[in-house]
Amino acid sequence: MTEHKPHPGSYRLTQPVFFIGFMGAGKTSISQQLAVQYGIASIDADEYLELREDRIIADIFAEDGEEVFRDIETDVLRDLAGRSPRLIGCGGGVVTKRPENAQIMRENGHVVYLQVTADEAARRIPNTDSRPMFKNLDTARKTIVERIPNYEAAAHYSINTEGRSVVDLAHEIADHLLEIGVMVKED
Repeated sequence: MTEHKPHPGSYRLTQPVFFIGFMGAGKTSISQQLAVQYGIASIDADEYLELREDRIIADIFAEDGEEVFRDIETDVLRDLAGRSPRLIGCGGGVVTKRPENAQIMRENGHVVYLQVTADEAARRIPNTDSRPMFKNLDTARKTIVERIPNYEAAAHYSINTEGRSVVDLAHEIADHLLEIGVMVKED
């Protein structure tokens, strides 16, 4: 495990940072940890989508189908990309169905791919009953393998999350963002 020293002070982002990866990779946890640690705004894209649409994603799928959901998801990405820079945790399938989503994220921000195995993701998710993908772990393994090329193609930066704490990962990502100037210290 790498030792990371905290960076005291106040920070801001110069562009949005999009977190992508399979469910259970830590997209929401790590973006929230960074937000708390560095005083940067964060948002979960799926939660924002549900608030904006005033219904949950499962209902959108059931009532209108996946195509309508993906239209809304793409519109939400455009919306978030055009707002003041923040940390954005994205849904696990955001880059797998529409190439334009990866393009929106890459052109308007910095994309961080959080790598995770299906087995590690299943260990992290407390209630797998609410996650249909984990009713069959073999299906989850297959899905991750199928999605990896999409995640890798969309990412500016990738980090393996296997066996690592949210705090350690947040420090390493912060170091990276500071090094490339996506996160800067305020005077």
